[in-house]
Amino acid sequence: MKLQYRHFAAIEKHAGLLGILIAFMVAFGGLAEITPLFMKAHETQPAPGIEPYDPLRLAGRDIYVREGCYACHTQMIRTLRFETQRYGDYSVAGEFVYDRPFQWGSKRTGPDLARVGGKYSDEWHRLHLLNPRAVVPESNMPAYPWLADALVDAKDVQARMRALKRLGDPYDDAEIEGAIEALEGKTELDALVAYLQGLGTQGERQ
Repeated sequence: MKLQYRHFAAIEKHAGLLGILIAFMVAFGGLAEITPLFMKAHETQPAPGIEPYDPLRLAGRDIYVREGCYACHTQMIRTLRFETQRYGDYSVAGEFVYDRPFQWGSKRTGPDLARVGGKYSDEWHRLHLLNPRAVVPESNMPAYPWLADALVDAKDVQARMRALKRLGDPYDDAEIEGAIEALEGKTELDALVAYLQGLGTQGERQ
């Protein structure tokens, strides 16, 4: 017992050694927590009918993230009756395998958008993004008028598609090469509307 106490006392008296041992234990504990989750994430398969984003929707998703839309809107419907009655079927992991990062979130200043695709017309979304109070008078959402003037950077989207292919997204070379033509003349507003209109419209429930 005294020998064990001496060992602990020696550690406590040497701040450097104590720091190294603490760092080791934190790292070990972190790996024990993260590794199973990391391995499980690689087992998640796309839900039936879920496909990678086409170039326009991929650009729109990046704009959605860039503009901080996730700060006020979740894309995660929980398995609670009041959630499914308002928003539709609850969310499943297989719907989000091509999202990096996923947009589940927990803060709802505005409504959840997981099933917003097709709920409103393209024109409604355009007007809502340019002047939210024109369609929702009580809205506190900011306007995004600059999106209508900014063209999508097609080469940047093409580079993103190549990077996503390396991460495992099933883009083929023809899709990547066709991104330039697909995005010609498209504005960031076009892209964001396309992204919103696709939310919740792909796939079948498992």
